[in-house]
Amino acid sequence: MWWHDKGRVLLGSPTRSRVGPGQAAPCPTVSPGPKLMRAIAVLAIAALAGGCFQPLYGEQSAAGGPILRDQLSAVDVQQIQAPKGTDEARIAVEIRNALLYDFTGGGYAAPPTHRLKIAMTSTRASIIVDRNTSRPDVENYGINATYTLTEIATGKVVVTGTTFSRVSYDIPGQEQRFARVRGLLDAELRAAKVIADNIRSRLASYFIAGT
Repeated sequence: MWWHDKGRVLLGSPTRSRVGPGQAAPCPTVSPGPKLMRAIAVLAIAALAGGCFQPLYGEQSAAGGPILRDQLSAVDVQQIQAPKGTDEARIAVEIRNALLYDFTGGGYAAPPTHRLKIAMTSTRASIIVDRNTSRPDVENYGINATYTLTEIATGKVVVTGTTFSRVSYDIPGQEQRFARVRGLLDAELRAAKVIADNIRSRLASYFIAGT
């Protein structure tokens, strides 16, 4: 019956009151619904957790420490050993140059705090072979690399890892020797860039997370 509900306000329903002559109507009071409360809770948690994260390549550190760019620029990339006059020697230079550019952005390196040592080997394999001529139509070029990052002040090895890259390239025809050589050179450059990117990402993870 209606008198049992007198004075009861339903959740989410505005309250009503009688207004006398010459009195302004009061603003309705609305109780927040469960969806609004959940949204507020989510925003509050996100605001609290936001301080725990920092962009990998941010311009400043959330904790007030050195930024990643400065830490990477202080990595001394050692010469990668490879037999002189070979294709591997040229690829070793490509990998090192790519890392130096990634670490410094083309600028000057900071006083070294860490030393990066890399060892690499390369592979070539035929993927698709012509049945009539038994000559490859598609080849695969690969690089396998191992690396260690050493803290210069303590001599402690803080990061060890292995990485690899595999890049395929077409051989348009045995008569087009220049095209085959050009395809191989392009595959070598792409594979070297993948190795450099993988190593840079691993070191960035170490400097940010400490692991």
